[in-house]
Amino acid sequence: MHPFPAPRLSRKLPTLLAAGLLCVAAMSPSLADDADSAPKGAAVTVLKATKACFDAIVEASGIVIPREETAVRPDRPGLKVAEIMADAGDTVTAGQTLARLTLPEGGTAVVQAPVAGLIASSSAVIGAVASGKGETLFSIIARNEFDLVGLVPVRDIGKLKVDQAARIKIVGAGEVDGRVRRIGSTVEPNVQLGQVTISLTTNERLLVNSSGRALIKTGQSCGVSVPLTAVLYGTAGTVVQVVRRARIETKRVEVGLMSGGEIEIRDGLAEGDIVVARAGALLREGDPVRPVMASADAK
Repeated sequence: MHPFPAPRLSRKLPTLLAAGLLCVAAMSPSLADDADSAPKGAAVTVLKATKACFDAIVEASGIVIPREETAVRPDRPGLKVAEIMADAGDTVTAGQTLARLTLPEGGTAVVQAPVAGLIASSSAVIGAVASGKGETLFSIIARNEFDLVGLVPVRDIGKLKVDQAARIKIVGAGEVDGRVRRIGSTVEPNVQLGQVTISLTTNERLLVNSSGRALIKTGQSCGVSVPLTAVLYGTAGTVVQVVRRARIETKRVEVGLMSGGEIEIRDGLAEGDIVVARAGALLREGDPVRPVMASADAK
């Protein structure tokens, strides 16, 4: 008997392998084409538009004055100052003795503080004559209360209301709280500025006629927020650059209030939109980019 003939599959194997390799090679260009079709552009820092609330602020600049100043004199004429028991800068209580005076007929009388407060000035000199119609012996800032009398532009006067909260920075005294106490009814015609009086709340000693700057909160608006650097201003309007599908889209927006490096977007963006952190003219509509999310600290 003749042996069985050898299988011919082994002879065809090289041919099959070659055909497979050709098939893979034929597929490779399409994979390369897919990779080439993906956007390849510059890396840009992006962040998400977030919700935030912004305070509407009116600024007023002015000087610190006593809210109420009380003049202290003796009740009758012809008295001489015998002893001075308080001086300018002292804080006194109601009824506290400020000076002793000698009566013309002999004996002494005392001058007392009618109100508690801070002695703003004193003209008392031992041996000097004092009377009810003469020079004030002591001037007391009642209850140590001060106001800031400031000026605001005419366009902002209508935004002010009594009891609105304010934060006031006073030269030499730092920042203090305050509230609108009175709004003027007239305007300085030459400068078109109106007057507002703000009561100050502080335990610190203030200096009369110190200059101050008040930030008065007149309202609040809540909406979408982005950094100021994300907004571009141009002849075409106000725009923000967003990233969608790894490409730049330019969106016209309506901006509102600003605070702490952020700006309110009232229309044109939604919360969560991916925004270019530093918009610029080098990025144009449709440009491919590689977005890199900014850290929370960077924002």
